[in-house]
Amino acid sequence: MLQKIKNRNGFTLIEIMIVVVILALLAALVAPKIMGRSDDARIADAKVQIRNMETGLKLYKLDNAVFPTTEQGLQALVTKPTTGVIPKNWRSEGYLEGQKVPQDPWGNDYVYISPSEHGDYEICSYGADGVKGGEGKNADICNYNIQ
Repeated sequence: MLQKIKNRNGFTLIEIMIVVVILALLAALVAPKIMGRSDDARIADAKVQIRNMETGLKLYKLDNAVFPTTEQGLQALVTKPTTGVIPKNWRSEGYLEGQKVPQDPWGNDYVYISPSEHGDYEICSYGADGVKGGEGKNADICNYNIQ
């Protein structure tokens, strides 16, 4: 009978508690670093989306000699405008992949202004708070300030 007890495989309560404590310590150290990265990932995603929309706008201008107006908005890249300057050479498949204007990573619409004080147009996400201005994760991300 003693041989059966000695040959029993398994973990003791103490060993399990030690593993749980180690996992809790690792989670306490790693979780804050991972949580801070989600904001960085959203900012990077917004920059990529803005660059993609810029490409669509440039193709739109190549075909139609003008950029969409503020009134027509970014929607002109996926649906042929019916107001303002009607594009004569608008591509039937549109100018953005997925035939949809994306929202920024925080679920807000991008702001499009054309003409703009920063050039022919500007595309902006107002960051996590959705309000113009701010710092950190709330900072505006616009095509003219992306490096």
